[in-house]
Amino acid sequence: MKQSQPVYLKLRDLIAAAIIDGTYPEGAMLPSVRAFAAEQGANPLTVAKAYQLFQLEGLVEVQRGVGMYVAKGAAEQLRLAERKTFVTKEWPAIAARMRMLGLEPADLLAGV
Repeated sequence: MKQSQPVYLKLRDLIAAAIIDGTYPEGAMLPSVRAFAAEQGANPLTVAKAYQLFQLEGLVEVQRGVGMYVAKGAAEQLRLAERKTFVTKEWPAIAARMRMLGLEPADLLAGV
């Protein structure tokens, strides 16, 4: 997570990572807005904004009065989006730093 990100995007990233790693598998209920806010020390309105992003992206299904559930295919959709972000936004800076330091990919795999 980037430090300059708004809090609701940081919270969204935390939830996205939990969906990708299987903490919240397809069909699992996400924590309530209040519970997640308390756990993270965040304002419930901020958490609600993060959750709303998942709704807009179709990554969760809402059951009124019950909760939000991880939608089918959400983990794969998030994984693909994270890969694209890594390759287009994060990797170029990492590759440039590797060139500057004279590191080859094999060096990283060897633990140098």
